[in-house]
Amino acid sequence: MNLQARYDRQIATWLVICAVIIITMILLGGVTRLTRSGLSMVEWKPLMGIIPPLSEAAWLETFEKYQQFPEYQKVNKGMSLFEFKEIFLFEYLHRLLGRLIGVIFLLPFLFFYFTRRIKAGLTPKLTGMFVLGGLQGLLGWYMVKSGLVDNPRVSQYRLTAHLGTAVFIYAYILWVAWGLIYPSPDSAVGQGLKRYAAVLSGLVFLMILSGGLVAGTHAGHAYPTFPLMAGSFFPAGLYATDPAWLAIFEDITTIQFNHRMFAYLLIVLIAVFVLKSLRQTGLYPEARVGLKLVLAMLAIQVSLGISTLLLHVPVPLAAAHQGGAVLLFTSVLFVTHRLRH
Repeated sequence: MNLQARYDRQIATWLVICAVIIITMILLGGVTRLTRSGLSMVEWKPLMGIIPPLSEAAWLETFEKYQQFPEYQKVNKGMSLFEFKEIFLFEYLHRLLGRLIGVIFLLPFLFFYFTRRIKAGLTPKLTGMFVLGGLQGLLGWYMVKSGLVDNPRVSQYRLTAHLGTAVFIYAYILWVAWGLIYPSPDSAVGQGLKRYAAVLSGLVFLMILSGGLVAGTHAGHAYPTFPLMAGSFFPAGLYATDPAWLAIFEDITTIQFNHRMFAYLLIVLIAVFVLKSLRQTGLYPEARVGLKLVLAMLAIQVSLGISTLLLHVPVPLAAAHQGGAVLLFTSVLFVTHRLRH
C-alpha cells in the first residue's frame, strides 16, 4: 500500500465514524420527537447553548421561558420542574451531539488538509459536507420555530426537510468514504442493473421522506390496524382535499396510505433486484454480502413497521423503525456503489 492509499484509508475511517455519529443523531432526533421534547428549548444559542442550566435558579428561569410558549400552555399545563428536565434532556443532548459532530468533522479535516493528506479533488467534497452540516443546524432551528407559535407542533414540511437533509449528508459522506476504501474499476454488471440500483436507492430515500410526513402529522396513530385501514384496503377520505394533491402532504389518511403503498412497492422491487443481482457473474464479493444485508434489513424493517403500527407507536419500536429505514437505505446504497464502481 502506497502512502496516498494509506492516507485515503485514514480519511475514509474518519468519514465512517462521522457517518455513525450522524445515524446516532438521527435516532436521537426520532426519540426527541416521539417524547415531545423538541420544543423544550425555546432559544437557539449556537455557542452558549452548549452549557445547560447548572443551578436550581437557572433551571427555574429556563422553565419559566418554556411556560411562555403554547406547548406548555396547551399541552403540558401543570408540568413539574422534574418533568420539564426530562424532556429538556433529550433536546439538549440532540443539539449537543450536533455540535459535537461539527467538531469531530472540522478538526480532523484541518489536520488532513494542512498535512497534505487529501488527494486532488477531494477537498471541495469535504468542504461541502461541512457547509451542509452547518445549514442542517439552521434548518433544525427553523423547524423548531414552527412549533413555537399558536399550534405547538412543528411543521411536517420542515421536519421532513430536516430528516431528509440529515440522511442526504449521511449518504454523501458514506459514498465518498466507500470511494476511498474501494478504488477499483467499474464492475462487470450491465448498465441496466446499475440504473435499477440507483433508482432503488432514490426510492428508499423517498420512503424515508414519506416516513417524515407520517411522523410530522402523527399519521401513524390514526389507523393502528394491518393490512386494512378502517376495515378497508382503500379507506374513505383518500385524496379528499381541495386541491387533491395537497392530501399527499397534509391529509393523515392519505399520508399513511401512501406510506403503506410505498412499502409494498419497495418489497417487490427490492426482491426482484436482489434476485437479478445475485445471478450476475461479475459481482464483487462485498456486493453479494451487501445484497444479503438488503434482504435482511427489508425483513426487519417490515416487521418493525407493522409492530410499531399495531402497538400504537411505542417510542422504542418507532425509533428502531426510523433507524431501520436508514440502515436499509445504507445497504441499498452500498450495493449501488459496488455495482457502479
